[in-house]
Amino acid sequence: MRVLLFGANGFLGGPVRDRLAAEPGVEVITAGRSAAADLRADLTTIGATALAEVLRKASPHAVLNCAGVTGGDPAGLVAGNVVAVAALTSAMLRSAPAARLVHFGSAGEYGRVARGVSVHESAEAKPLHAYGVTKLAGTELVRAAREHEGLDAVVLRVFNPIGPGAPDGTLPGRLAALLRKGSPITVGPLDAYRDFVDSRDVAEATVAAAIAPGTLPPVLNVGTGSAILLRDLAKELGSIAGSGAGIAESGHGSERSADVPWQQADVSAIREALGWSATRSLTTSLTDLWVAAGG
Repeated sequence: MRVLLFGANGFLGGPVRDRLAAEPGVEVITAGRSAAADLRADLTTIGATALAEVLRKASPHAVLNCAGVTGGDPAGLVAGNVVAVAALTSAMLRSAPAARLVHFGSAGEYGRVARGVSVHESAEAKPLHAYGVTKLAGTELVRAAREHEGLDAVVLRVFNPIGPGAPDGTLPGRLAALLRKGSPITVGPLDAYRDFVDSRDVAEATVAAAIAPGTLPPVLNVGTGSAILLRDLAKELGSIAGSGAGIAESGHGSERSADVPWQQADVSAIREALGWSATRSLTTSLTDLWVAAGG
């Protein structure tokens, strides 16, 4: 089985690459803007025609899109999360119509949901910020290619990924970087709840989706099914770090946290479709994050 992987050097794509390498009978071909990629292809600029040639060369049985943009201005988010997906689906329909596409969506597509409720894939998506809007647009492009053009595709709506190498743009990654400095830490309010899922568990779900027989649902949540208060996560990471530095809460903090105080995945659909569930505990994820950060 040949798998074409976009985003192999990213926080989520790296574990996917490692998990694919351990899967018997799977050949992994990486594609991206990096010189280390097997095939050079920047999804934001390449266009569908040139990308179709890349797909012809790879001749994949599955295409995994772990690439995307999480921050920056709206134009950059549109390029990475909408234009790139449009090019990929068009190119696949042209050059790899029988291949399966596994595309990363985001819990940010749901927007605000009722506190205490596990959000199901059937819930109406109402994103509140540019990131969620562009991720939802990408999801809808994949849905359209599936429903109207016959592309074998599934969107994995990843909740809040955590684990070794978590970037500073995430709360756990930022806290780990600050804790290493040992000085007092001030962050925004930590009274939101989030469903954190280990990046290596996300990789397990991604590979399971790539190799599963039959037809999959169009969208599957990837989370633990359990939300945690951000304040409790910060305390646990501080305990793991053994740091005497206090973590103070002040100011307005992240708009995403303030506008979406609760997120928890309903994971019944992915359990039924793939037999998958997250296996790594939050403590394991935070400990490995701290060790990888040089703690």
